[in-house]
Amino acid sequence: MEGALMTIKCTIICVLLGTTWGLILGLGRLAQAPHGIWKPLLHYGIQWPVRIYISAFRGTPLFVQIMVVHFALVPLFINPRDGLLVTSGLMSTDFARALRSDYGAFLSCVVAITLNAGAYVSEIFRAGIQSIDRGQMEASRSLGMSYGKTMRKVILPQAFRRMLPPLGNNAIAIVKDSSLASAIGLADLAYAARTVSGAYATYWEPYLTISLVYWVITFLLSLMVQHMEKRFGKSDSRT
Repeated sequence: MEGALMTIKCTIICVLLGTTWGLILGLGRLAQAPHGIWKPLLHYGIQWPVRIYISAFRGTPLFVQIMVVHFALVPLFINPRDGLLVTSGLMSTDFARALRSDYGAFLSCVVAITLNAGAYVSEIFRAGIQSIDRGQMEASRSLGMSYGKTMRKVILPQAFRRMLPPLGNNAIAIVKDSSLASAIGLADLAYAARTVSGAYATYWEPYLTISLVYWVITFLLSLMVQHMEKRFGKSDSRT
């Protein structure tokens, strides 16, 4: 039960953070200016770094990313002896030690999956935004709306309806990908099954059980996405 709760908690946090991070990356991927000094600044200062980031995280295994985050990135910042956040005074030594001891694996799992999910979600946002007719942006800007307000009030609400299915698929993938964090000691479903199978030398029952639990979680998640699609579909038909 505790393993299932840990998997659900990790999934919810990673979906929320990954979607937010993906939206930021997606907007960065589309950042451009027609002319002037902003054109090369946005192209080389934002677009290309975002492209390299997306390519790197989509082109390397999530398992390796989890290992890098847990054994290199997290210690770089919150190592009680010489972590950057500790030496800079932003975090006390005792807090850093307690954080790594009690939540180290959970923190690494959330950071790694969020960074990975953001790369995939950014492409979903990019495709969704580009699917909206360019004339709507031009019409909104001609009415005096700023770029940010146009995206928030006009473009993103329409694009979100089209992005729901792939966003749902990405959330389901996060549920299953979270099982990789058992390799760094996160006490989730996969970790619980591995512990039970090692202790009692039985493999069918624990792994079939967690397979059933994973299926129930993903099935409920897919039902929720379908409900949201129908709800947004009714809103579109009324408009």
